Amino acid sequence: MKNSYIDDDLSSVSDDRSRHSIAKKFGLSTNSINPFEELEKQIQTEYNLAWRHQKPKKDIAEIRLKLFNNQMRAKETVGDTTMFTIFQTVFASLYVDRLNVEWEGKENGDEGVEENLNALSRSDYTEMSKDIADYFWIWNTCFFGYGLLAMEDFIRDTQKNIFLPVPRVVDNIAFLHDPSGTSINGDPLGGGACRDYGYEVKMTRDQMEGNPHIFDDLDFRSIKHGSGTQSLLASAMRARDNAQGRGNVQMLLRESNLGANAQYDVTEWSTHMKIKNQIKKVKVWSVNDRARVIGIKVLRTDYWPLVYRSLYPTAHDFEGTSIPDLTEDKQRARATAQNLGLKLLKADMYPMYIYDSNKITNRKDLKFNFNKFIPVDSKGQSIADALLPVNKARPNLQLLDFIYNSLAISAEKATATPDIQQGTQSQADRPLGETNLINDNVTTRYSLSAKVFGWSEKAFWSTHWYGMYKEYFKENIDEKVLRLVGAFGPKWRPLTKESFTSRLDPDVSIVSSILARSEDIEKRQLLGNYFALVLQDPTVNRKWAYRKLGKLNGLQSDELNLLFPPSIDELEAEVENDKLNKNETVPVLREQNHRSHNEIHGKANATESTKAHIASHNEAMLIRRTSPDLFPEQQATDQVNQMPADMQGIDGSKISGSTMN
Repeated sequence: MKNSYIDDDLSSVSDDRSRHSIAKKFGLSTNSINPFEELEKQIQTEYNLAWRHQKPKKDIAEIRLKLFNNQMRAKETVGDTTMFTIFQTVFASLYVDRLNVEWEGKENGDEGVEENLNALSRSDYTEMSKDIADYFWIWNTCFFGYGLLAMEDFIRDTQKNIFLPVPRVVDNIAFLHDPSGTSINGDPLGGGACRDYGYEVKMTRDQMEGNPHIFDDLDFRSIKHGSGTQSLLASAMRARDNAQGRGNVQMLLRESNLGANAQYDVTEWSTHMKIKNQIKKVKVWSVNDRARVIGIKVLRTDYWPLVYRSLYPTAHDFEGTSIPDLTEDKQRARATAQNLGLKLLKADMYPMYIYDSNKITNRKDLKFNFNKFIPVDSKGQSIADALLPVNKARPNLQLLDFIYNSLAISAEKATATPDIQQGTQSQADRPLGETNLINDNVTTRYSLSAKVFGWSEKAFWSTHWYGMYKEYFKENIDEKVLRLVGAFGPKWRPLTKESFTSRLDPDVSIVSSILARSEDIEKRQLLGNYFALVLQDPTVNRKWAYRKLGKLNGLQSDELNLLFPPSIDELEAEVENDKLNKNETVPVLREQNHRSHNEIHGKANATESTKAHIASHNEAMLIRRTSPDLFPEQQATDQVNQMPADMQGIDGSKISGSTMN
């Protein structure tokens, strides 16, 4: 969507976006023909340094793409699928285990913000197709050891009511980073953060002219379509074509002949730049093998808009360990063993012989045929040695089988993917207890990866997703409408910026859906047994206990409210909270249920009025104990509380048959 992105103050769409106009805003000298010459040299140096540092690793990754699906193997040979099988097993487990985000406010009164953020994040998960982005993000992470998700684009279309961050998966092969960086944004103090990074992309002229950060006075006649020898994007495209057995279109096509569809190779490079005596984070667009800057954007955040995720992170190292790192050599060795076994089988079926040419004069007689008679001129001698098989070394088949299986076991141990986890029958009969123990240990290993994934998931929601809404969603102007489906059917909730942002940024907790489900089952069992005992006490808050168990059984808030409708006192206390939050005085009435009121007032802001109001309810409860005659309605309630628990309702009222009196 053109021009749908919020722009920084230094390169606004409405202003002049010519090369010299932008240079003047940056405080650069406009006397020279090329005011960005120093920046171009800096980017070229950074790119070349990163290219030399990481190109060998990229070459290995390209070779592994061929091994992954074995499309380019020799047709007379067979390929092993160890890498693919183990990869898919780990990948499926991590992808199916969705990481859920839960927001928690930091101050009293943030309950509404917390609820709106939870609703907004659930809605955006579907709207921004994060399930699809997660698939390829996790795929890259498993295959390359790390994955990258760019959070740079925000769609803001007020007419269509579209306000949405747009996650974009970065191609690992085309990506280069600062060799000294151990992650994109480093630790909380910035230690280990990359000073620069970038990658190549393909852009048409229409896309370049629609980008609000690219200069509007470009001479496209001077921009090359192709790329140079250090182009990782071109290398990645060739590698994927080769892996799938496709022809290389780039070698056959003259790009300029495609007219409006012709694409230019553009490097998007993020680095630091001095602007008006301040060091700023910038993103730069350059062409012609990074020899010419064509656009620039100043970031208004102190972090890079890129989310880094690792599979098996290694301390003080950017790449970490990938599944192909652990399985490539095993797959090659197993494939060698398989093909040697096939050759051995062929050798047994078609053995070599030596024959006496004096006795068998016609070599064609030795060709195989059923019920064939071969004439031999023995001249009165024995013909037993006329044809003899050639003795060959016999391989140790038991040793070959041991090596073959041990390679598989080694790969399975390294990645915690036994045959049961892969969906196949175990080669050895194991008792049920051992099988359960294996599954528990596999779950533990996978849970470790899920927890590591939680680091990046938390950064995605708390830093990037929430940060983009704070940055780009306009206060008192923008309004996003959510469609929520609950127990009462669909409903629409309009959100303004102040309805989901607060003075202090809320906390985020990331929970594995599988682990959360297991924890809920365990809590449900423990609390169920505990509540069965304590609910015999007539003073226990039964309604809270039943709502807690309902939540552990998966019921949502609106479903629980439908099952346990709020009492008059609870509704009244909610209304009073609005006044208490504004520090207004609210009277305490004699007939109110003071315990229920205090339970609801605990959610109000800690204003002076709130403290005084809660103290008044506490004082009323003390007076009721010392002077029960002042509270005649309470005497009836006490009589009900003295009845057996199975004769009381949720709120302590007497039950007669199925009717509450």
